Amino acid sequence: MALAAGAGPAPAAWAASSRFALGAAFPFSFETLRALARRKAAAPYAPPPPAPAALAELDYQAWGQIKFDTDHALFADGPLPVTFFHPAKFFQDPVKIYAVDAAEAREVIYDQGYFHMPADSPARRLPEGVGFAGFRVQEPRGGALDWRTNDWAAFLGASYFRAIGALGQYGLSARAVAIDTAVYQRPEEFPRFTQFFIERPAAGSDNITVSALLEGPSITGACRFHMTRGVGVLMDIDQTLFPRRPVARLGLAPLTSMYWFSETVKSTAIDWRPEVHDSDGLAMWTGAGEHIWRPLNDPAAVIVSAFGDENPKGFGLLQRDRNFDHYLDGVYYDRRPSLWVEPKGQWGKGAIQLVEIPTDDEISDNIVAAWVPETPPAPGTPIELGYRLHWLADEPYPSDLARCVATRLGRGGQPGQPRPAGVRKFVVEFLGGPLVALPFGVKPEMSPQTSRGRFTDYRMIEAVPDGVPGHWRAEFDLADVSGPEPVELRLQLTVGGKIVTETWAYQYHPF
Repeated sequence: MALAAGAGPAPAAWAASSRFALGAAFPFSFETLRALARRKAAAPYAPPPPAPAALAELDYQAWGQIKFDTDHALFADGPLPVTFFHPAKFFQDPVKIYAVDAAEAREVIYDQGYFHMPADSPARRLPEGVGFAGFRVQEPRGGALDWRTNDWAAFLGASYFRAIGALGQYGLSARAVAIDTAVYQRPEEFPRFTQFFIERPAAGSDNITVSALLEGPSITGACRFHMTRGVGVLMDIDQTLFPRRPVARLGLAPLTSMYWFSETVKSTAIDWRPEVHDSDGLAMWTGAGEHIWRPLNDPAAVIVSAFGDENPKGFGLLQRDRNFDHYLDGVYYDRRPSLWVEPKGQWGKGAIQLVEIPTDDEISDNIVAAWVPETPPAPGTPIELGYRLHWLADEPYPSDLARCVATRLGRGGQPGQPRPAGVRKFVVEFLGGPLVALPFGVKPEMSPQTSRGRFTDYRMIEAVPDGVPGHWRAEFDLADVSGPEPVELRLQLTVGGKIVTETWAYQYHPF
């Protein structure tokens, strides 16, 4: 059920530009890939074969000693060379990679000679043709960065992929689809890309097109990525998904990130750094035009939050805090990209769902955000989806409103006075927008809302003496909250009845 099979000598046009052994040529188009995905959806799922035993010995340390020889880069003579990841303990399932030129595809045949590895590496005991784990797209040739040491997009593991942002750093990831994430008594499913078709970029181009076959027990699909390297990275994505069987929660355009702690809440002496996170909030631009900021949490248990909407204009997991002194380490959390989803067409009714998973370290992603349609797809009914991913430093379409720049929690009451028991203080900082031009003596107004409990005190304070125009703090105390259930809080600032800030929507976990 593959598009083509077999191997043969490369024609002269390929031989002159390829440093790989290539399989036999066959016609390729995205339509033929769609047809293949449809056929596979009608047949029983075929899991990948068992991995060779030696792969289990290729842990992160041993894998890190294997380096791709860039002299063998695919399309090395073009503007955007492509290099490959070796399989390892955590990336055991091989993927087939095809080079596409002039609507003809040829499989790139794995060879150990494409990699530099120690003489005693377990990889040397792997059978011939074990395959690749994934690939990455290198920086443009002739650009400011050395293409041999810098890449800007990578596909590795299940259906995960990521790109650098405007600050030149990797961070959070995206994936093709999320199946039953955080569904009670139902394991999450991770469909995987099994075949990639990488099209030769045009001379002088800053973009590359990759198509991928998605396969899993519950779904198959054909995905196309048109990726452009600019200030950050733009990805125009087209998907046709074919559900095989019912899915409890189908997450479309899913984003995956890590949040451990920030200035909002931090356990005493849990870590020497002030903050550790790839993203600090979920931003949403609703179909009705509201801009919402939801600061992230590291909860004590898995929490799923749903923000109902119709035809959303966009959403994303953002890293707003760009101050190095707020992280104080060498992994550049202050440079991690923000990732924004821009829907194409009408997505109908559904919800942006946020999944927050407990973590006690930074090694695992514990945040998922995705669009979940109101009506689960029926098996056999194709899903056509188009959207654009913006890998940037900030959201691509910021509003004119002031934005939330910090959320802080503490004991209620006032310094120097006895603190009331069971009262929590919230300090929400807003910056910019109409707040910058407020006349002297004019204060914003606020009317915080809560799902339970009551407010005992709230006030606005201009955030002086920092001297930053339009910087305000909203302070309020929340009391009479009993039990561990989350509390939903919302806040906007107004001036003369007009909204001047985005909506702060926070989920408070009493502690």
